[in-house]
Amino acid sequence: MDLYIIRHAQSTNNALADPRNRSCDPRLTEQGLRQADLLARHLAANLHLDGDGPTTRLYCSPMWRGLQTAHVTGRALGLVPEVWVDIHEQAGIYLDHGEAGGLVGYPGATRHQILADFPNVVLPAQITDEGWWQGGYEDWPACYRRAVRVAEALRDQTGRQERILMVTHGGFINALMNILVDQSPDSPVVYHQRNTAISLISFEDNGRLDIHYLNRVDHLPPEMVS
Repeated sequence: MDLYIIRHAQSTNNALADPRNRSCDPRLTEQGLRQADLLARHLAANLHLDGDGPTTRLYCSPMWRGLQTAHVTGRALGLVPEVWVDIHEQAGIYLDHGEAGGLVGYPGATRHQILADFPNVVLPAQITDEGWWQGGYEDWPACYRRAVRVAEALRDQTGRQERILMVTHGGFINALMNILVDQSPDSPVVYHQRNTAISLISFEDNGRLDIHYLNRVDHLPPEMVS
């Protein structure tokens, strides 16, 4: 089984000069939308050159920037995005109110809100009209526990001749990679990921993990790398 791990395109938070102005669930910037389009075109033209088997699944985070990126990718590949809640970014949906209130969690988008903009996306039953995120501010140990669950679910699919695409987030990718390569969360290696960067990992039948490449952005012109 081949897994393509893809970071979402540039969000408004990624482009901020002052992080105090961040949104709790940012949308893509104009540059991010162009990055997503170039990513989708690249995958549509080149996926057949890597690995074995058909491209069968497109998973994405329930965060808006993940949904937007996956929507463009799915349209180009003829795949329906499937939301996998556990691959959201570390910390969840939150704002930092500083001395006035500290880190405060906010509800994620509701089922109705998501389907209004992305009517073909597949949502799990756990996403309701109460909003998908009710967890306050998620710390890093909790993020690593999620990464363990995702790694176990991926390993359960070893042996299938197929390709899976996963549109997720920089912090979560770092946690997942550390879990996959058995690196301790107490002293993690940092896996930097650019917006729309692609990493390819194969799960072999003998239990071996083959890392073909990490953080590839050759589908973007230099001035659009962020």
